[in-house]
Amino acid sequence: MSLDPPGYILSLQNNIRARPISWEGAVRAKTITDADLKKIKAIDKVRKEQRKQTVESDVDTYTTLLLGSGETKSIFESTAKRTDILNYMLVLAGDLIEDVPALTDSLVNHPHPYKPFVPLLKQSNNAEDPIPLLTSAVLASLLSRGLVAHPKSTAEIDEALPKLYSYIAALSNTSDSNLQDIAVQEYSALLRTSKSRQQFWQQRKETLGPLVDVLRSATGGKDTESTLYSGGSTAASVRSAAESTIKVGGGVGLQLLYHVLLVIWQLSFEGRLVGKGLDEEHDIIPLYTQLLRVSPKEKTTRLLLGTLYNLLSYNKSTLMPAALPAKLPAILKNLKTRHLNDEDLLEDLDKLSEMVDEYTSAQTTVSEYAAEINSGHLRWSPPHKNGDFWRENALKVIETENGELCKKLAEILSKDWSSDKQVLAIGCNDVAFLVKECPEKRGQLEKFGLKGRVMALMQDENESVRWESLRAVGEWLRYSFEGGQS
Repeated sequence: MSLDPPGYILSLQNNIRARPISWEGAVRAKTITDADLKKIKAIDKVRKEQRKQTVESDVDTYTTLLLGSGETKSIFESTAKRTDILNYMLVLAGDLIEDVPALTDSLVNHPHPYKPFVPLLKQSNNAEDPIPLLTSAVLASLLSRGLVAHPKSTAEIDEALPKLYSYIAALSNTSDSNLQDIAVQEYSALLRTSKSRQQFWQQRKETLGPLVDVLRSATGGKDTESTLYSGGSTAASVRSAAESTIKVGGGVGLQLLYHVLLVIWQLSFEGRLVGKGLDEEHDIIPLYTQLLRVSPKEKTTRLLLGTLYNLLSYNKSTLMPAALPAKLPAILKNLKTRHLNDEDLLEDLDKLSEMVDEYTSAQTTVSEYAAEINSGHLRWSPPHKNGDFWRENALKVIETENGELCKKLAEILSKDWSSDKQVLAIGCNDVAFLVKECPEKRGQLEKFGLKGRVMALMQDENESVRWESLRAVGEWLRYSFEGGQS
């Protein structure tokens, strides 16, 4: 999927192209050779087609100019102290990679295709410095093609890709939306192969976090002109607006939102690898369900549905329990009542709805609860606060597979959950109901470690956790005072 280059980069590149450079002075200073200058002049400020013909007639020479060969330095190494020439050559290299496929093929098959560029990523710590910024654009373009040309990877890719990801991650972590958009577009260019997606996931602490922050900001307010909430005439007026001016929740621009969603959609093709982590670390199903509510365009809705389908297809048992309390089925039904035109969107909507309906119809309340417990992550789904559920099923929960559900509940409660304290509150709630409905099983529950843990959680810093643990301990004490076994 090809994206238009970010406007910020285009403006910077056009500015650099227009600057005069003292080429002859560089030759006199022996920064570049006379032969280098002739090669550059032959393709400098000429029509694109003429430039393409010139390079195609001498691909090896231009490959050597950009990457070096043997004892011959790359132009980027020989002009390291001339920032004006470096900037210009980075812009020129980017143009050549885009416009001359024969040269690009030669570059990615060079023994060291990324060596001249990787050091330039650390030329400056300033995110707006043009040299690292332009280098990342060139390197992303070149690496994206190298990844496709060498799907089994190479030592050169293995070295360059993590370093480029780290640089892009720093860009995405700024508050400048222009730099963020550059970052996500470069990610998107790279995430075309399984290898690059796996590496992105391996570095997710730096790569993924800032992108999820953008998505959480986007849920900050309901967009009244979204495809989900608006009528036809309003939606048409949104489509006719300049996309750069459309904002969703948290002031997130539509273009940035779309590009972030595109990156995570690409990542979702590794659903088996990333699904559980996205759930445990980012509560991805509730987040995406909320984003569906505020999605301002069909193209963003399409990416949301496609990502959910990919993730749920690979991880039904672990992720689907989160879909029901997040009210995904209701959102999908609401979407089906809208006048939507995008064929891919409609296809994904039908497939996802069918999958969710099939799962919902197959669930009994006990199996739904068991699936959530076995996922290892509790949410306030319907069974937890339903007194009828516990009256009918508490004993079954305790005795299922010799207490396996209670052992799993004890395992969940044994963790700290510092970033999601509601898990502990929900677990204590469940213990309270188990004791209330099956007081004769208190000894068994204590052997699982549930009594000791809920007593310890009475000292937790979180008010909800303290309240629910107090309620659970209260049930234990109530039956002790009434003369039962403690």
